[in-house]
Amino acid sequence: MAIATDWSNAGDAGRRLGRTVEFHASIGSTNDRAWERLRQGDEGSAVVADLQTAGRGRHGRTWSSPAGVNLMVSVGIRPDLDATDAWLLGAATALAVRDACRSVLPPMMRDGLGLKWPNDVVDESGRKLAGLLLETAITGDRISEAVLGVGVNVNWPRTEMPSEIAGRATSLMDLGGGAVDRVALLRSYLIGLAGEVAGLEAGISPLERYRAASWLNGRDARISVGERVVAGRVRGVAGDGSLELETNGGVVSIAYGEVVQVGVEAVPMLLA
Repeated sequence: MAIATDWSNAGDAGRRLGRTVEFHASIGSTNDRAWERLRQGDEGSAVVADLQTAGRGRHGRTWSSPAGVNLMVSVGIRPDLDATDAWLLGAATALAVRDACRSVLPPMMRDGLGLKWPNDVVDESGRKLAGLLLETAITGDRISEAVLGVGVNVNWPRTEMPSEIAGRATSLMDLGGGAVDRVALLRSYLIGLAGEVAGLEAGISPLERYRAASWLNGRDARISVGERVVAGRVRGVAGDGSLELETNGGVVSIAYGEVVQVGVEAVPMLLA
């Protein structure tokens, strides 16, 4: 159960992002509602829900979560950024999520959190703690609007997760050994997000911090890219956000794809 439910405590009228928090006990999609508010001229409000009935994940998947235990939040913004910086916006948001999760964990557990390309937050074993869905509108060569959707497993123990995800997911409750105040987590995230976006707009790249947080570096992985799978050892993240793999055919850069396997079975090779 949630420790606190007054979501307004996470807002700050003097902050560009997260000035107010709009809470829904149930909603189709927090991203959809953030788009509505953005189109109505309201930038920066956080839309939070205890339950989403039509939540979206990456690659067209649905995002499911039991009611009242996790954090599902979307923020609409009008960033002053080039279209080519869209991936950096995702990287900055992922860093803000990771830092917020670290802020509510015991000190000994904080260093174990990393980022799994492109923007999942994982524990030291690679189990997923949080995910991000970034949606953008491009006008000319600029990002005219964006909605940053985040889902964090908070007070959802693995013993209560569906069997199909329990083996590859975790929660802040499991990592920290106790219930977490979701409002405090949201407040930390919104403060961090505002700082990350301001820095990005000022020309401060999060690339090096993103690289340092990468959980995949040095691991063998298989990446699904359209109709093919690329397997190799992860070398790191390039300046354009692509994942670099060392394969038996040389270094391969992957701009967009999905990590489908990590471990010793993912032998370095290029598969058709």
